[in-house]
Amino acid sequence: MLIPRLPIGDTVEFAVDWIEANFGSLLDFISDKLDFLISGLKDALLLLPPELFILVIALLAYFAGKRNLKLAIGTAFGFFLIDNMGLWTLSMETLALVLSSALLALIIGIPTGILSAKNEVLYHFLKPTLDFMQTMPPFVYLIPALLFFGLGNVPGMIATVVFAMPPAIRLTNLGIRQVPKELTEVADAFGSTGWQKLTKVELPVALPTIMAGINQCIMLSLSMVVIAAMIGARGLGYQVLFGIQRVDIGLGFEAGLAIVIIAVVLDRVTQHLSPR
Repeated sequence: MLIPRLPIGDTVEFAVDWIEANFGSLLDFISDKLDFLISGLKDALLLLPPELFILVIALLAYFAGKRNLKLAIGTAFGFFLIDNMGLWTLSMETLALVLSSALLALIIGIPTGILSAKNEVLYHFLKPTLDFMQTMPPFVYLIPALLFFGLGNVPGMIATVVFAMPPAIRLTNLGIRQVPKELTEVADAFGSTGWQKLTKVELPVALPTIMAGINQCIMLSLSMVVIAAMIGARGLGYQVLFGIQRVDIGLGFEAGLAIVIIAVVLDRVTQHLSPR
């Protein structure tokens, strides 16, 4: 007996077409706002000349790292090298895309993680959903993003948000669940409201775990820049893709090195922001 083929692909294609046909104006509105966010952040990063920006970012790394001079010097040297390779504008475009994507992923992910820690039904629904989001190849996210938002930075941002959000949700949920029961019982004994217990007890205790989720979210956002370049996202990822198309090893290596520098700086700074 032959089992009929399930029309999974056709169903997904029908759903995408239906969303595009019925919510086209809403998608255009979202696209305009997200493009404004990315462009505004890029313009803000390019507002300062490279030398002054390097000084500012080195000072931020110094104080974020609790007066870590090595971190400040390494940050300054890394960004100086990016400027020296002539990749400053492309790097700021990449940084704007990464920061805006990570910000949107965290705005959605952290509250969702808190809610899933408080609601078992939501948690059991989210668990397989997050497994699906993390194991699905990132290239698959590009197809609906491209159909909904066209070419450019916005579909790259959407695909990046979907790819980078699961660690923020999982680790926020884990951090809240790992708060010792004795602490919540003490808060209840003192008559704390649910909001007071969350903000005064649970979030401060869970903050190191939540910061680990933030770090992973930023790193995954940066790992998507080359893939997002396939659907028109600008920046260093596009430069790497251009190097691949031209078989230009030097061009691709320089852009890849700039991505590594940004990744290392963001990783070290966010690690030092995490409380002990």
